[in-house]
Amino acid sequence: MFIDAEETWIQDPVDALTILMMDTFNKTRCVVYNTLQHYRHDRLDFLKASYEAALERNFILGAKLVRGAYMEKERKRAADMGYPSPIQPDKESSDRDYNDGVKFCIDHIERVALVVASHNEYSNLYAAELMLEKGLPLDHPHIHWSQLYGMSDNITFNLAHAGASVSKYLPFGPIKDVIPYLMRRAQENTSVGGQTGRELGLISKELQRRKSQA
Repeated sequence: MFIDAEETWIQDPVDALTILMMDTFNKTRCVVYNTLQHYRHDRLDFLKASYEAALERNFILGAKLVRGAYMEKERKRAADMGYPSPIQPDKESSDRDYNDGVKFCIDHIERVALVVASHNEYSNLYAAELMLEKGLPLDHPHIHWSQLYGMSDNITFNLAHAGASVSKYLPFGPIKDVIPYLMRRAQENTSVGGQTGRELGLISKELQRRKSQA
């Protein structure tokens, strides 16, 4: 069960309930995962605090790491209400904390079940390299990779081809809910320098390869 992340002003009770669920259901295997948005500057510290709770309460921490989706809304609300923005100062900071979070989870993989939920090529490669450096298989039961259906298929294919545990995430529901969600994901995808263009180029290349073999 993956508990999704929400805006900062409603996230605290979600985090508390998710930790309680992990304490109940994650004793011998990971059933419940929390989602940590690393566009927030406090999530790396929260990940480490959650790990300490897992040690203290003897459960497996389920951590799905994402970059995040509510940046404009969060900054506007903080400015309107006069409190410090919870958002990272720049993309580089978000990338740094995300990759540091991946490393922290893999360094403690015996107690953490990690989902690398990212369209960022470097973050996915970094996670795979860390696993291989430690002599751990890419299909280790405590690590999984996931990308959105229709996006970053080159990443998904190469991870699966290398033997990683990987899936495509398919959102569904009312149009009024799903379309804004997909628009945010598309905006995130285009923020990774040139990634959309590379994906289109790879698709064209694959189409040509299949035509030549037909």
